[in-house]
Amino acid sequence: QVQLVESGGGLVQPGGSLRLSCAASGFTLDWYAIAWFRQAPGKEREGVSCISSSSSTYYTDSVKGRFIISRDSAKNTVYLQMNSLKPEDTAVYYCATDWAGECTPAMDYWGKGTLVTVSS
Repeated sequence: QVQLVESGGGLVQPGGSLRLSCAASGFTLDWYAIAWFRQAPGKEREGVSCISSSSSTYYTDSVKGRFIISRDSAKNTVYLQMNSLKPEDTAVYYCATDWAGECTPAMDYWGKGTLVTVSS
């Protein structure tokens, strides 16, 4: 059964860190681009970061220098290390794949998301 399962969300104070995990089952994650998106309350979903099958990485401007995407092939998992978190990073974070090797805007398969709340 094909699945993407996010975990690692929670409540963190501004300036803190969290590491999100996106665990894949039913397929080999290395073969595909995996992206992180987020959706804040009342806002549209936005792309945050993506890692291609060749390990090229991409970040939206608002998280550059703070977030790091990585992949652990042995664990079939993609991570999003989030540092220097800000209240505006509060959102539900989703991982997704476009079933292609390169990062594209068109994601076909989504996990159910994990909530990140940045608040004092």
